[in-house]
Amino acid sequence: MTNQTATPLLEVNDLRTVLHTPRGDLAAVDGVSFRLGRGETLGIVGESGSGKSVLGRTVMGLHTTGPTKTVTGQVLFAGRDVQQLDRRALRELWGAEIGMVFQDPMTALNPVKRVGVHLTETLRKHRGLDRKQAKARAIELLDLVGIPDPRRRIDQFPHEMSGGMRQRVVIAMALANEPALLIADEPTTALDVTVQRQILDLLARLQKEMGMAIILISHNLGVVAGRADRVAVMYGGRISETAPASTLFETPQHPYTEALLEAIPRLEEPPHRRLAAINGAPPDMVRPPEGCRFAARCRHARNDCDQELPELVPAVHDAAHHFACFHPVNQGGR
Repeated sequence: MTNQTATPLLEVNDLRTVLHTPRGDLAAVDGVSFRLGRGETLGIVGESGSGKSVLGRTVMGLHTTGPTKTVTGQVLFAGRDVQQLDRRALRELWGAEIGMVFQDPMTALNPVKRVGVHLTETLRKHRGLDRKQAKARAIELLDLVGIPDPRRRIDQFPHEMSGGMRQRVVIAMALANEPALLIADEPTTALDVTVQRQILDLLARLQKEMGMAIILISHNLGVVAGRADRVAVMYGGRISETAPASTLFETPQHPYTEALLEAIPRLEEPPHRRLAAINGAPPDMVRPPEGCRFAARCRHARNDCDQELPELVPAVHDAAHHFACFHPVNQGGR
């Protein structure tokens, strides 16, 4: 695991992304801070609507202040403030230094462009390769991500490939210029379990070969288990708990993390056993509650949980483990 005291590749400080909607301002990301070292993997986990995808896109610079949204806080990538970069500088950053794998490859790929064109465009723009060189490199990339017969596949359209193949093409696009950071937003959604494992194994192998950092975004703690160095659990636009992966899985402090872990299927359980569910629904972030965002669904909630919003604090015996809860589940209070 990367030393957290070393100069980070990515540093996010008090990041807020507020979406201006017809119903009012929606705080999709509400005061998130974290650091990511070179070669490190951070897993970001939470239910749909928790803000994790908006966080990933804001970190990349896809969400900036404008008529429909307001972004405050700081995103420092290799010492540069992403939110202060102009559009031209952002385009130079995307692909060349930060790559992104989107959860739906059919929306990331242009259906009327052949697979090879998707790859050669970025190679010619960022690497300055000519047409022949770019095609040769594109074939190498398809081979790198495990696509069979890449010389034939490069001339196919996205709809001629399976979902797993299309996701591999998206990964090849994201890695074409060997970025220092890869943001993988639900990279295995809508893929069957076998293909999910193949995609995650592929990302791990490529990370080791290229030395890049990864932000792995998922709604499933099981996906990041064994894949991430650290895990941040998001709820209601905020980080509710963050810790080294082994610590978080062994001794979760936040009731929401505990509930997510209980919902993971286990091989030792009887077949057809009903999985544990979290009752209720996530908060309306246009009108968030005054107190803990999870209090209405929490079986450990007390009166003070409804009155004050808890901040991230370190665990008593582990400064690397932070949680935002007045009544943690695996220790006697704060």
